[in-house]
Amino acid sequence: MLISKWFRRLLILATLVVIGVVWFLLQVFPIGGSGKEMVVTVHQGDSMAQIASELHQAGVLSSPLAFRAENLIFGAPLVRAGSYLIPQGASYFSVKSIIGNLPNVNVINVVPGLSLHEIAIDAASDEGNSFADSFYSESLHNGAQFMAKFGFANAPSSLEGLIGPGQYILLPNETPTELLNQMVKRFVTMAKQQGLTPTTEVRIGPRKTLDWYQLMTTASIVQKEGYYTSNMGKVARVIWNRLNRGGSLQMDSTVLYYYGADGGKVTPQMLQTRTPYNTYLNSGLTPTPICAVSSDALHYALQPTPGPWLYFVVIDKNGDEAFSSTFAQQLANERLAQQRGL
Repeated sequence: MLISKWFRRLLILATLVVIGVVWFLLQVFPIGGSGKEMVVTVHQGDSMAQIASELHQAGVLSSPLAFRAENLIFGAPLVRAGSYLIPQGASYFSVKSIIGNLPNVNVINVVPGLSLHEIAIDAASDEGNSFADSFYSESLHNGAQFMAKFGFANAPSSLEGLIGPGQYILLPNETPTELLNQMVKRFVTMAKQQGLTPTTEVRIGPRKTLDWYQLMTTASIVQKEGYYTSNMGKVARVIWNRLNRGGSLQMDSTVLYYYGADGGKVTPQMLQTRTPYNTYLNSGLTPTPICAVSSDALHYALQPTPGPWLYFVVIDKNGDEAFSSTFAQQLANERLAQQRGL
C-alpha cells in the first residue's frame, strides 16, 4: 500500500511537470505562427518585467511570466529604448531577436508649441532629409487638401497650427502624406472635442467675431505666450481684449516665429523689421498660427478667463505670469521681474 501511495504521488507530480513543460513550450513556440504586427515602445529604464508586460498588452506574448522564465533559463537580451514592430504570436526567440537589436520603427513626438519647421527637423533626424523635405513641402502647400478630407473646406494652404499633438509611430515605408493624414485627423478630433468646427464663429466683442482659423491662430499665440496651462486663460483674455481695442497685439512669440526662433530675446532690430508676423508693427492676428497647440490652449482661446487685462509678464523662474489692466501696473510687474533676475 505504501509503495502504491508513493507511486500515485510520483505519477501526479510527473503529470504536473509534463503539463508545465508543455504549457511552457506552447508559450515559447506558439501554435499558429506569427500574426498581426504590433508596435511596442520601450522607455529608458524599463525593467524586463515592464517590457514583458508591454509585450503582453500588445498581444505579442500570452504570458509575461513564461517570457521572464525563459529569459532566466536562456538569458535576457539587452533592450534599447525605442519602438519595435513585432508580430503577435511570434516565438520567444524571434521576439528576443527583434528587441535585442536596434529599434525598427521611428517615432515623431509633436509637442504643443512646435512649428512645422521644427517637426520637419525631428522627422529628418529619424527618416532623413528627403522624407523631411517632402513632409515640409506638403504641409506648407497642400494643407487645404488634407483639411478638406475631414470637412474643413476652404482651409488655407499651410498646416501650421493644424497638427494634432502627440506621438506618431512611423511604420516602415510610411510616406509623408500618410503621416500628415494621421496628424490632421488627430487635430480634427481634438478640435471637435473642444467645440471647434468648420462653421465655428465666436463673438469676442460688440463688433468683433473670430472664425475657426482665427481662433486657431489665437490658440497658437496662447500656447507660446502662456506656456503653462495656469497662464493660458488670462493670456487668451489679453488677446481678446487687445483685438477688441484695436491696434497691435505686441506678442514677442510672433516676432520670433518669423526668425525660426523658439523663445529668446526679441532685439530692437527684430521689432523694427516689418514682417507679416510682427505684431508690434501690424494690427490684429498673424496670417497663420505659429505652432501646434494643446487642447488647453484651444479651450482657452474659445473661452478665456473673464477679466480686464491688457498686459502680462513672467515674474518668476517657475513661469508664473502677472497680469494687469494698466501700463503703470505692467511697468511695476516688469520691475519685479527684473529684481528677480528675469
